Amino acid sequence: MDEVQKSGNNLSQQPDEEEINLLELLQVIVRRRNVIIKVTVVATVLAVVLSLCMQNVYTATARLLPPQKDGGGGAAAALLGQLGGLGGMVGGLGGSADLYMGILKSRSVADSVIKRLDLATELKSKNPDALRVTLAGMVKFQAGKDGIITISADNKDPRRAAEMANTFIEELQKKSLQLNLTKASTERSFIEKRLVIVKQDLKTAEDAMKNFQVKYKTIKADSQAAVAIEGIARVKAELVTKEVQLAAMRNSMTDEAPEVRTLLAGISQLRGQLNSMSGAGDRNSVIPGVGNAPGIGVEYIRLLRDLKVQEATFEQLTKQFELAKINEARDSSSLQVLDEAVAPSRKSKPKRSLIVVLSTVTAFFCSIFLVFIQEYLSKMSAEDAAIIQEMKSSLGGTLRRFLFWKKAGN
Repeated sequence: MDEVQKSGNNLSQQPDEEEINLLELLQVIVRRRNVIIKVTVVATVLAVVLSLCMQNVYTATARLLPPQKDGGGGAAAALLGQLGGLGGMVGGLGGSADLYMGILKSRSVADSVIKRLDLATELKSKNPDALRVTLAGMVKFQAGKDGIITISADNKDPRRAAEMANTFIEELQKKSLQLNLTKASTERSFIEKRLVIVKQDLKTAEDAMKNFQVKYKTIKADSQAAVAIEGIARVKAELVTKEVQLAAMRNSMTDEAPEVRTLLAGISQLRGQLNSMSGAGDRNSVIPGVGNAPGIGVEYIRLLRDLKVQEATFEQLTKQFELAKINEARDSSSLQVLDEAVAPSRKSKPKRSLIVVLSTVTAFFCSIFLVFIQEYLSKMSAEDAAIIQEMKSSLGGTLRRFLFWKKAGN
């Protein structure tokens, strides 16, 4: 019975002991409140002084919209509609915001901005790599889900911040225009060379038909053959335009690219269709074989087919060439500046009130931790005091040896 009563007394005393422990902690804080107040006040004063010593930083923001993939308007749109899928190869830079983000972050654009704004003098550095890193820390680029690109520039001078953001826009326009013109010029030159060859082939086909008609007077194929020839001409023209597109793509892509592989498959299909329509002697073919038609009629059909093919090919390439010249003649990159950067009237950094509040709260909790350590050291047993003294002696010896080695090394 006595043991049960003692155990019951112990259980009833546990909440009191916990309450006493919490009260003891609160008692330590109250007893050493002067330390807490001093540390907190000193930290707050230092935070106020340091925040006031910080220079104001201003952020200028500019927004721009990349060009959309609409292929232009007016005559260019009409030509694109007539060219069909082939018109996609003569466009400029697309409307992807990621593409223009990459241009903004490129080394060439950064170097141009550094040179134009003379940042080497302002930042007091002649190291190009260090200047690029510093500039990257002063300017931020962000592309939103709506495709709009935001350029934010930080500087101690609000006008300088706006000038920096606008300079990036100007350099982006120059670079994208240069890339557009280079691409359009290459395509125009390639199509122009191909057009010269097609013109000569068309002239040769016209001369051959003229000579044939002069020699044999007027000879015409029957209506069935004429319709078949028109179909062959259309297929052949489509085949030639796709071959031109393939040659242009191979300048910048490999045969393993999905676009090139798709184009190769289409060319193979057209060639099979052309062979099937031409017929080399099969009774079911739309064009009679050489052995199944008079020699003069077959020769006329062949000449007429070549002439129609060359005419269709010349027409397609002429439209393509005109569209390439329109793209090359464009004098802007189609970048739309939604908001130019202006000198901000309010600072963006530093947030002094936030710095002071965080410093005060941090100092308060650190001072509480400090008074608990002081309380523990004041009530420390002799054994613990001896252990701490031994640790201090060991660390002191290590520090002295380090200083000695350092002095001897010098």
